[in-house]
Amino acid sequence: LTPILLITFPAATQYFMWEKMRLPIGATFCVMTLHFGQWMNRVFNFYMWAWFPVNFVTPSLMIPSAIFLDVTLMMTGSYMFTALFGGMGWSLLFYPANWTWLAPFHLAVKHPSGPLMSIADLMGMEYVR
Repeated sequence: LTPILLITFPAATQYFMWEKMRLPIGATFCVMTLHFGQWMNRVFNFYMWAWFPVNFVTPSLMIPSAIFLDVTLMMTGSYMFTALFGGMGWSLLFYPANWTWLAPFHLAVKHPSGPLMSIADLMGMEYVR
């Protein structure tokens, strides 16, 4: 659901930046500002106020998808091809872009009480939602 909901604001910003200034950086600019706002929200509200671990509330990474969308517009110069191919690449790059920061949570650890589980399972067991 996240890639579908987050493509509307970058697409509108990309249209404005391309039509008014001929700069193909609208989606990347919008995603970077949204990402900064999300980090401010997560750190101040979840970590400092509720003392919830930052590992649980890390925002998803959309920067590679936005760069792909901007490069598609720059290479084609067409909104139609950007919507078709850039939108498809936007959603297809979402999951692999988050592998880099999700990979360490799949390491196996031995819990002091005995079972062998991943770090993600251990975090879910320690901090019940």
